[in-house]
Amino acid sequence: MNATSELHAIGQSLWLDNITRDLLNSGQLQRYIDELSVTGLTSNPTIFDQAIKNSSAYDDAIRKKANAGKAGEDLFFELALEDLTRAADLFRPVHLATGGVDGWVSLEVSPLLAHDTESTLHSAIGLSERASRANLFIKIPGTPAGIPAIEEAIFAGVPINVTLLFSREQYVAAAEAYLRGIERRIAAGLDPQIASVASLFVSRWDVAVAADVGEQMRNRLGIAVAMVTYRAYRELLASPRWKKLAAAGAKPQRLLWASTGTKDPNASPTLYVEALAAPDTINTLPEKTLLAYAEHGRLGELLPADGGYADDVLDEFRQEGIDDVALATRLQEEGAAAFTKSWTELMARIGEKSEQLTGALSG
Repeated sequence: MNATSELHAIGQSLWLDNITRDLLNSGQLQRYIDELSVTGLTSNPTIFDQAIKNSSAYDDAIRKKANAGKAGEDLFFELALEDLTRAADLFRPVHLATGGVDGWVSLEVSPLLAHDTESTLHSAIGLSERASRANLFIKIPGTPAGIPAIEEAIFAGVPINVTLLFSREQYVAAAEAYLRGIERRIAAGLDPQIASVASLFVSRWDVAVAADVGEQMRNRLGIAVAMVTYRAYRELLASPRWKKLAAAGAKPQRLLWASTGTKDPNASPTLYVEALAAPDTINTLPEKTLLAYAEHGRLGELLPADGGYADDVLDEFRQEGIDDVALATRLQEEGAAAFTKSWTELMARIGEKSEQLTGALSG
């Protein structure tokens, strides 16, 4: 049994944090499914921007769509849905075999909508309908404006990946939005089996405080935040409120570890994967991290359901002047701003390529 299959065996799903047309066309994604126990994938504006920037695989499609009058967001979502529906079809056997628990792909609404509840909801419903795949999540950020959109989307029957969560408190707000959406569906006599995951970003904590703490405290904060969030997750699944919903047929919103590639060049490339091994969770890995773990990862102790030593670690950081509550808010705001920047760059790149390719054709 290899390292990735060991994680799969303890009940943790490994999803690839990447999607490119080359990955699909070459058969590499299928090999990851067959050989490395990859059972899903996630995407975001930065991933698509890099994919289109670094490959000519999209050129023919961009040319055809541009010549047909497509531009900007509309052209992009057609490209993205072409990739993600192909990926969703590759994961369909896993999705069916697990009763819809696993085998998902994710597409994000425009980051420009991060602070617009009504437009986020409208976009989520529209993209889900366009995809027409039972195993495609729409990603909505767990920002203050995103939380009501998440509840409404779940009530509308749209599977949601809640993104840009950075703390236990932000996770709980997202989980409660999911619960409210399911409770409303049950009250309305609707099917309660609407899937969702809640994505906690981990490594960005350690990047944020690296310059403010000593060497002995490096790369510890993100894991501690993940540990207390995992405790809240287990507490929610044991709560009477959740058990009532489960008895009615609902499935839990799964906790997902995001941003698990190691940013510190002096730390192990598999640091966060090894630290965050836990049943009933998902780890979405950059390709480099997936391959590193497959080659030399080791399965150690699983995350403790009670949070273990995490509270002590958080207290140490507070004594060093780190305000984790304020930092969580800042990280979420910075994350939303970073995705907006990538989105703007992506739209500009698609515009430039459209002009170049249609110009080259006409010339």
